[in-house]
Amino acid sequence: MAEAARTLDIIDTRPAFVQADADALNARFEGVGTLDMLKAVFAEGLAGNVAVVSSFGTESAVLLHLVAQADPTVPVIFVDTLKMFAETLTYRDTLMNAFGFTDSRTVTPIAEVIAKKDETGLRWSYDPDGCCEIRKVEPLKRAKDGLDAWISGRKAFQSVTRQNLPRFEVEDGRLKINPLGDWTKDDLEAYFADHALPRHPLEAQGYLSIGCEPCTSKVLPGEDPRAGRWRGWDKVECGIHSPVTPLPVVDPEDPANMPVF
Repeated sequence: MAEAARTLDIIDTRPAFVQADADALNARFEGVGTLDMLKAVFAEGLAGNVAVVSSFGTESAVLLHLVAQADPTVPVIFVDTLKMFAETLTYRDTLMNAFGFTDSRTVTPIAEVIAKKDETGLRWSYDPDGCCEIRKVEPLKRAKDGLDAWISGRKAFQSVTRQNLPRFEVEDGRLKINPLGDWTKDDLEAYFADHALPRHPLEAQGYLSIGCEPCTSKVLPGEDPRAGRWRGWDKVECGIHSPVTPLPVVDPEDPANMPVF
């Protein structure tokens, strides 16, 4: 008797999204309102398995309110670095309850990694990049396992590293959605007022951009809103949103690139 045909297990290693997908979505939703765009993305499954990532900072309520109106079952991921302000944790609970989200996911650093690489808890004071890597970047990477896409709260006006943000981009094979990329500070303030959204309790004290407690300071009048982050360091991003700059193409025939003996 002939041997029964065997079923082969095939592992699909293709990325969930490629740049052409992002380009098509940017074209489709050009000029479409933010809420209408989010409703369509969720209702039509255009982003696949998607979650919103929030720092629960001073501007986070706007994006979360929009997402909740579009679909409150969308998971909300929060990275608790174990160095957060107590006020941020309280604000997280306030917004999640007020907006009716049903899937809250908090991820923390791996205890064994912290014990090995930040035993004293002071790595932020001498190696902020390394601290961000083990306390924020790695935990978020784990939280994104299984996701096809994630939603970011970045805005172009926040810093030079965030200028010209598209609504849709591709990062590591995942779709990254920036619904507020083209919003201005005035747009955010108007939305807060129109919807009577709760404010982060530290904002009134001069904290305009809030991250971990040791690396966040008050912003002085006239300073960039993110000037209070990692003050004194040449650092403006935690590593989650760091832009990727391509290496320049070197012309071997250029005399300037010839070896010197």
